[in-house]
Amino acid sequence: QVQLVESGGGLAQAGGSLRLSCAASERTDSRPVMGWFRQAPGKEREFVAAIYWSLASTYYADSVKGRFTISRDNAKSTVYLQMNSLKPEDTAVYYCANGRARTSVANAYDVWGQGTQVTVSS
Repeated sequence: QVQLVESGGGLAQAGGSLRLSCAASERTDSRPVMGWFRQAPGKEREFVAAIYWSLASTYYADSVKGRFTISRDNAKSTVYLQMNSLKPEDTAVYYCANGRARTSVANAYDVWGQGTQVTVSS
C-alpha cells in the first residue's frame, strides 16, 4: 500500500508563499495521479491541483489558478505544491492523495496523507 507524507505547512501572511511537499513510498502504474486537496473548518474537502507521475499536464481549481503550481520529482517520488500570493481564504488542512484517474472528486483518490495545516493571516 502506498503511503504519503506531507510536510511544509505553517503560517504565512497574506501575499506570502509556502511550499508543500508530499513524499510517496512508491509510484505505481495503477495509481498514476497525484492530487492536492484542502479542507477548511466546516467545509467539504475541495480539489486544489493534480498531476500525473508520467505526464507533463497539470490541473488546477479555478480558485488557485495562477497562484499555485504543482510539480513533481520522480527521482524522489515527491510532489510539491508551491503556493504564492496566499490569501486568508487559503487557510485549510492540505492533503495529498494518490488516485487512479485525474479528477477533482475526492472519493476517486484512495490513498491519502495525514494532512498539513496552512494558515494565512490577513
